[in-house]
Amino acid sequence: MSAETPTPETPTSTTSEAGRGSGSSLAVGGPTPSGPTAPDSVAPEPPLRRNAAYLLLTTGRFAQAIGAGVGTFAIPLLAFEVTGSVGQAGLISGIGQAGALLATLPAGVVADRVDRRRLLVVAAATGTALWATVVAAGLAGTLGAWHLAAVLFGSSMVSAFVNPASGGALRAVVPPAQMANAMAVNQGRMAAVALFAGPVGGFLYGMAHVLPFVASVLGHLIEVVAVSFVRKPLNGRRTQQIHPLADLRDGLAFVGAVPLFRAVLVLITLLNLTSIALVVAINLELVRIGTDPRLIGLVDACAGVSMLAGAIVAGPIVRRTRVGRLGLLAIGTLAVALVVMALAPSYWVFVSMLAVGVFLYPALNAGFTGYLTVIIPDRMMGRATSLLGLTGLIAAPAAPVLGSALLEGWGIGVTLWVMVCAMAAVLVALACTRPLMRIGRPSAWAADALE
Repeated sequence: MSAETPTPETPTSTTSEAGRGSGSSLAVGGPTPSGPTAPDSVAPEPPLRRNAAYLLLTTGRFAQAIGAGVGTFAIPLLAFEVTGSVGQAGLISGIGQAGALLATLPAGVVADRVDRRRLLVVAAATGTALWATVVAAGLAGTLGAWHLAAVLFGSSMVSAFVNPASGGALRAVVPPAQMANAMAVNQGRMAAVALFAGPVGGFLYGMAHVLPFVASVLGHLIEVVAVSFVRKPLNGRRTQQIHPLADLRDGLAFVGAVPLFRAVLVLITLLNLTSIALVVAINLELVRIGTDPRLIGLVDACAGVSMLAGAIVAGPIVRRTRVGRLGLLAIGTLAVALVVMALAPSYWVFVSMLAVGVFLYPALNAGFTGYLTVIIPDRMMGRATSLLGLTGLIAAPAAPVLGSALLEGWGIGVTLWVMVCAMAAVLVALACTRPLMRIGRPSAWAADALE
């Protein structure tokens, strides 16, 4: 069975100029319908702070993210303590990426075939049990390298199943008009996790080596409890299920049939690859020239503070700016910051320009992720989310290799100019990608829903 060719739902009013005659599968920015079905005649949705299902889901995810972030920080430290080898510690840490990569595509199929609430609860409970074994073995003094590697592999696989299920669950409880705000709040929480997980993890690890993993256990357990209390259905209308491999083929065909998705797979992979390689190259350059480790940590901390500040204003920015234009502005700002770094590669330039360059990223992530969550049909949410998520999984292992190789072979100056060229290429490609540039403001997103 093949996937249906995605086509936009026809609004009750005339299609917007952006959608006329384009040949695109997305018609963006249609005017507000008039008559008895106009939004003005419908009772407004309650704000997110009064949406019990939303609050329970996001509280669970936030708790799990905090626990996971704290545990992730401590993993290399504990791995080195267990093995006594930097190489083996790095290998153990890398096993986690392998688990997520292997599970991503099957996880999308599963997320579209089963009850999302049950999947989220089972996944969180599995994570609780996995990290509890690390705590128990650590307290007993019997924790070994293979045990830690197996837990990391299992935990990363669990995360691969949670991500597509949580996206569909959020869509089920948040109205399309409020999705931009919901995603902006999510960006703020994730920025806070990224900023504080390292310091908290280091503090707990200094007190007792198992404490960061106790935090991981508690975070997963809170998610189990929170999701269990959600009473609103988290799945839309079910379609007849076929063989899992046929479901996967349908998902691949669906993503491949939409020009927007094809463009995203290329552009976001290149953007992630460049951004991660940039941070790796800067950190390694600072290590090479003998910079105090505390000052190196300050680079990442300042970037984290900037992203947290950007997340705070992400909601208003997304509501007032078309996603395509926001992408040009965000990536263009980072490209300008890269040019300044390439012209004057020094510590304080790195600190200030990285902070400036990433400020608009939370708003871009909130707008684009919110749009995809609204337009992807419920029956395809898991598979499409997993397939599009491969952009990050592909970049994560390749970017450090790229950044370190460029730095070692050509030095920081040439490395930064290569990053400038790559970012400029992304910027030009984005400007030429018509489906991306035609994405409207949140009020028009629901009209672009794919069948």
